[in-house]
Amino acid sequence: MSKDQVKVLFVCMGNICRSPTAEGVFRHLVKQQGHDHWIKTDSAGTHAFHVGEQPDPRAQQTARKRGIELSDLRARKAIEQDFHHFDYVLAMDHDNFRILEQLSPEEHRQRLHLFLDFSRDYEEKEVPDPYYGGAQGFEHVFDLVESASRGLLDDILSKYRR
Repeated sequence: MSKDQVKVLFVCMGNICRSPTAEGVFRHLVKQQGHDHWIKTDSAGTHAFHVGEQPDPRAQQTARKRGIELSDLRARKAIEQDFHHFDYVLAMDHDNFRILEQLSPEEHRQRLHLFLDFSRDYEEKEVPDPYYGGAQGFEHVFDLVESASRGLLDDILSKYRR
């Protein structure tokens, strides 16, 4: 199947740590592989704690060390319309998955996934929230996100190869 655009939304609680990291890593991978003209990304939070803010400085620092820039991203809250607009809505953990499941219209529920379901390298099913931890938590999140991003891109290419 071919599609003009595939749109991917990454969602965590506040949209300043995990989901912007996931968006940044995935969009970097997509651009590296030359698919950025048809695979589009965004991120959001299930709560409105940080709307309009840049990603957490620790997330930005971790990303920069690995050659990825997140400073252009701004937090926003996930809304029901996201399920009409995005082909993939990816929750970072089970709590946010449940919130998104309640927000999702029944006809678009199949678009909702746990992000780590796309990882082939880790058994973990949730991307842990590094907000209250140290730098090693952000490094671990980055590793998980890189793995799931590769699996997600493979999934998209297997379904929508152009």
